[in-house]
Amino acid sequence: REGSGVRGWCEGPHPAKRLLSRATASMVGAVMNEYSTDILAWSEHQGALLRRRASGELVNEAELDWPNLAEEIETLGRSERRALESHIRTIIEHLAKLLASPATAPRGGWIETVVRTRLDVKGLLRDSPSLRPRLPGIVSEEHESAIYLTAMSLHEYKEVPRVPLDTIQFSVEQILGPWLPED
Repeated sequence: REGSGVRGWCEGPHPAKRLLSRATASMVGAVMNEYSTDILAWSEHQGALLRRRASGELVNEAELDWPNLAEEIETLGRSERRALESHIRTIIEHLAKLLASPATAPRGGWIETVVRTRLDVKGLLRDSPSLRPRLPGIVSEEHESAIYLTAMSLHEYKEVPRVPLDTIQFSVEQILGPWLPED
């Protein structure tokens, strides 16, 4: 089309593409900024976009913050596992106190903590059943920390354990079931 006066028009990216590219870059920047400044607004916006897309509606792909969406999903899974680990550690610690401590006054509180935390674990496993097969490993991983916390507590109150702490071991069934050490 030489001589038509549109020579510059055909060279390089089409002007509409350049504008679209700038708008997309601006939108991606806004999405990333929202993620770093207001996670609640970001998550609500991303959730709405994903729901719209799942229903078949077309959405602007540039608004979907795929890298951070993936990171948040993975973080959610890790958070569920950490919550389960913490609950298991708490149950083991309080069962160990019930078994090892000569004190009688705090026993009711320890029992209440065990019962309440077992309910928390039940809820976690209901919401994330894929954690159930990991229970034996989590119990094994958290055992040492829980016994350490028990030892620290006994030491703080100058209590001599009724049983050697290194002999204390609980099964998954004892940790999650109705079992409690006998007085």
